[in-house]
Amino acid sequence: MNIVFDFGAVLFTWQPAELVARSFPMLAGTADKARALARSIFHHPDWQAFDCGLTDIETVITNTARRLQLDAQTVRALMTPIGEELAPIAVNIELLEQLRHRRDQQGDVRLYFLSNMPAPYARALERRHAFLQWFDGGIFSGDVKFGKPDPAIYQLLASRYCLEPASTLFVDDMLVNVEAAAAVGWQTIHCQQPDRLPEDMLKKIMPVAQVKKGLEAID
Repeated sequence: MNIVFDFGAVLFTWQPAELVARSFPMLAGTADKARALARSIFHHPDWQAFDCGLTDIETVITNTARRLQLDAQTVRALMTPIGEELAPIAVNIELLEQLRHRRDQQGDVRLYFLSNMPAPYARALERRHAFLQWFDGGIFSGDVKFGKPDPAIYQLLASRYCLEPASTLFVDDMLVNVEAAAAVGWQTIHCQQPDRLPEDMLKKIMPVAQVKKGLEAID
């Protein structure tokens, strides 16, 4: 079984509404306003171009500040440290470690990642987190100039690492990305609650009789 992880909101915390509420408290004073402002920043083509390595961070800062009439220095303070501030989700890093041990001992799983991540943030994660070395391979969108849900990025990962679709399980928090993976024949988990991922994962890759044992091992 090939297991492919997204990073944001799966292995690392990603809470854009909280980020913008902290940076722009006057504009994001309610949860709804914070979510709306976060969508305006992080779901816009300007940010997506940065995600895919098609523009640099100074350009996206300038364009975002101008487009939304925000203070550019505050936008810079919001965006620049994101790669350093993304925090591992402990329960899922423990899951990843269990899967690494299973791979090393039994050889029946392989571990990959497929993440929409600007190159500066990707380099920060690589520098700060040794567990990224547990993966057998992976792709950051910022390194290949396109991202999910473009079918090409799933096909690139599959061709680069010889992944059989029916034997590949993909985990992502965004439904559109999960649907794109399913469309190329991968098995999927839509990770809406990160703390439930170990249970959902083990049900997918272990016989039912082994699920409880696997969860106890993680605990």
